[in-house]
Amino acid sequence: MNKNNYNDAQDDLHSFEAVIGLEVHSQLLTKTKMFCSCQNIFGKEPNSMVCPVCLGLPGALPVINLEGVRLAVKAALALNIGINKKSLFARKNYFYPDLPKGYQISQYLDPVSSNGYLAIETDGAEKRIRINRLHIEEDAGKLIHIGNESYVDLNRAGTPLIEIVSEPDISSPKEAVSYLKELRDILVYLDISDGNMEEGSFRCDANISVRRKGAQKLGTRAEIKNVNSFKFVEKAIDYEIDRQIDVILSGGNVIQETRLYDSKENVTRPMRGKEEAHDYRYFEEPDLPPLILDAEFISDIKKSITELPHAKRKRYIKEYSLTEKDSEVLTQDKNIAHYFEDIIRLNNGRVEIKKIANWVINDLLFALKAKEGNIPKQEDFFNLILEVENSNINKNAGKIVLTEMLLTGKKPNDIIKEKNLAQVSDEKGIEDTIKQVFKENQKELEDLIGGKDKLFGFFVGEVMKKTRGKANPQKVNEILKKHIENYKKGGN
Repeated sequence: MNKNNYNDAQDDLHSFEAVIGLEVHSQLLTKTKMFCSCQNIFGKEPNSMVCPVCLGLPGALPVINLEGVRLAVKAALALNIGINKKSLFARKNYFYPDLPKGYQISQYLDPVSSNGYLAIETDGAEKRIRINRLHIEEDAGKLIHIGNESYVDLNRAGTPLIEIVSEPDISSPKEAVSYLKELRDILVYLDISDGNMEEGSFRCDANISVRRKGAQKLGTRAEIKNVNSFKFVEKAIDYEIDRQIDVILSGGNVIQETRLYDSKENVTRPMRGKEEAHDYRYFEEPDLPPLILDAEFISDIKKSITELPHAKRKRYIKEYSLTEKDSEVLTQDKNIAHYFEDIIRLNNGRVEIKKIANWVINDLLFALKAKEGNIPKQEDFFNLILEVENSNINKNAGKIVLTEMLLTGKKPNDIIKEKNLAQVSDEKGIEDTIKQVFKENQKELEDLIGGKDKLFGFFVGEVMKKTRGKANPQKVNEILKKHIENYKKGGN
């Protein structure tokens, strides 16, 4: 940008708006590939999970994987997308080393589902992002680059994919990330995909353009391919928006092209000219029949859809009076959400639900991240909560017990006995300890009686030290106050 025009350009930046559409590819959790019986497993030795169909050998014929279809329909129903009872497979033709057939089996004019939406929340407001289509296709293979050489691994070729194409309704990087997270949560919740971005089973292409605010015509778009983390999606889109505005304000024209995101430099770089649909020469797949879905098949799948993350978060806020942040943490992983709800059922009103949520979020999840080990049984974890809430052990002891539970699988009561962690609530024992502390700290006691109230905490700490942290803090505070009042009145 010309430096002389910099200030004018700064004033002009806010006159632009971004228009963003996302194309998400998500691998399906099937046992076998989409059109053959090869196993669908990540991380195996290169080219060990292939057959004549995967390799595109002459005479090999594809067969539709019904489980792949079922998962695709399940995803579409969860995303409020209309199911098309008749859909067709098509050949998407392009030449690349990891595509052995020279084409990809996909869907084009007649996808399995179309016209839906996904509701997202940003800054406390709900927005619907329209979804143009969800269609079924197969994945390509993978190129492995070692030094100056490239190798082809076709294990991934034929893996079942769904492609979910949004309308250009997203207007900021933050909205894009919110949409992707909500979409991924739904697919993982319903066991449709593992949502692993690092392994490539959940990938995003972002189509980005900018235009003057109020303009009806869309700007020229650039596509950023295969961004593999939410953080990088946000950064890549943010950079691309600024880049396009800069090009326009400098008097240039944005070129329609495909770009790659360089996370080290935080820039997007040109890759190739952007293809249009006609470049792929789509035509109907002659080796596969039309995909016909009956009402009963669709209905059975619809019944299998459980409560989705968005609805669960809203329910936690309404029924349990939890904060939005706590509800979000508890529902990010469906297994943790189910674990939390199991404990609520065991609770039967004995412990405040907010306290149970705090235990799960601040203690259990933290311990699981920090330590190796297995999550304890719901009954055992709830019994630990009860031990603390009933003042049988203090909170610090509770953390020690939890760590031991994760590592050994032992029950909380057994660990409390083994480590002698039971809290001392015996008034006579606490009184004797307080008297001993008073005797050892006469000057501090005189200062406290004389009005230095801050020393109260000192005496609480000394008593806890004497009891090795096992005294009931509530009892200590209560008895200590009584003795201090007694001293103030001239007692001993």
